Amino acid sequence: MNDAAHDGQMQTATKSAQTQTPTAAAALPVHWHRRVLTLAFPIVLANLTQPILGAVDTAVAGHLEGASYLGGVALGGLFFNFVFWGFGFLRMGTTGLVAQAHGAGDQVELRNNIVRALLLAATIGAAVLALQVPLIDCALRAIGGSEAVQRHARVYCHARIWAAPLALGNYVVLGWLLGTQRVRLALLSQVFINSVNIVAVLLFVYGFDWGVAGIGAATATADTLGFVLGAALLWYNRPRGLPALNRAALLDGVALRRLVVLNRDIFVRTLCLLGSFGWFAHLGARQGDATLAANALLLNFQTFMAYGLDGFAHAAEALVGAAIGARDRHAFSQAIKVTALWSALGALGFSLIYWGAGRWIVEGLTDQPAVRATAEMYLPWAALSPVISVWGFLLDGVFIGATRTRELMLAMAVSFVLFVAASWALLALYGNHGLWAAMLLFMALRGVTLARYLPGLVSGMAGPAAATA
Repeated sequence: MNDAAHDGQMQTATKSAQTQTPTAAAALPVHWHRRVLTLAFPIVLANLTQPILGAVDTAVAGHLEGASYLGGVALGGLFFNFVFWGFGFLRMGTTGLVAQAHGAGDQVELRNNIVRALLLAATIGAAVLALQVPLIDCALRAIGGSEAVQRHARVYCHARIWAAPLALGNYVVLGWLLGTQRVRLALLSQVFINSVNIVAVLLFVYGFDWGVAGIGAATATADTLGFVLGAALLWYNRPRGLPALNRAALLDGVALRRLVVLNRDIFVRTLCLLGSFGWFAHLGARQGDATLAANALLLNFQTFMAYGLDGFAHAAEALVGAAIGARDRHAFSQAIKVTALWSALGALGFSLIYWGAGRWIVEGLTDQPAVRATAEMYLPWAALSPVISVWGFLLDGVFIGATRTRELMLAMAVSFVLFVAASWALLALYGNHGLWAAMLLFMALRGVTLARYLPGLVSGMAGPAAATA
């Protein structure tokens, strides 16, 4: 069954559920479980392929001689997290605008939204290339690390940065795939990028002996070929029979501003999130290369978990948005309850895997004895993180679906400020254990601060907020 047909069945089932008998209504939770899993499962698989790119880089660097190689790749990866994740609104904004045009059957506006987003991605990417030297220098100095770590990080960054416009273009392609409900193609494209990265990093590092530069070049190659595939998908699935592109409509100032302003709060929220991880890396770097490398390695545990659980958050986005649009309190409640249940089960699964197989995973990511020993010392924090972090991830999806992005921004800003203060104090008292405790406090605060706004969101279901969402 294709995605559009399945979505049509789900919409029909949702409407009919409002007039079902009590016996049929009692079976509604089963329908909701099926609906959540149908939406979430392909997205979970697609999301889980993305952190594999970073994990492959980490594993290869972790088997080079010396902890400074792994530390350099870790710092370089953090730089690109700031650059690429900071412009994540290209994905989220595209998804929202394309979904609206797709739902309205407006093929012309759908095409215009894609081209505008690609133009914006190309412009931002060109600016990143033009400013690469000061951007890399300032970012790496701010994070810190030994001279050897800084040297390797610069090599990695300058090898990878040339694909920046195409990496940002991949965000637009992914946004289009999700907005038009082509989740299977989204999974295909992410698996393709990941596969290219694995082959390229093995070839460049072990075949050509390019070292850290080969790791960066491999990721750039994966981003480049991934965009080639994405462009082919865009062209093959383009709407036929449309008039030629209208330059005035395409470059309309109001439409372009909407593309950016739509996600202004999400942009600020993302900067706070990245600032938190940057601050974490900065404080870790002050404790030596082994601790920096071990923390970076353990953050791969956090990244895998976050991408996996975000699949349920994306399902919450779709279901909560539909419920608010329909002013359906029951559907709103069911969406939160069922996605919360599956999110919690997923988080528990991640924690159990990390507790049981964490040491094996660490040993697979690096053969450096000092890094292994340090990472295993702090492994319990990484294993505990999923069951604490999951609520912030889920509520992110709820508030994005409700288009209440101001609350997202404010909650993240408060969590960031409290994290910085707590990490400074706990690091002085308990060393790196204190730093990890502060990180888990930050994850807990993300959920707590958003939960404070949830009653207002529920009460607004019948008010103006529901109407404008």
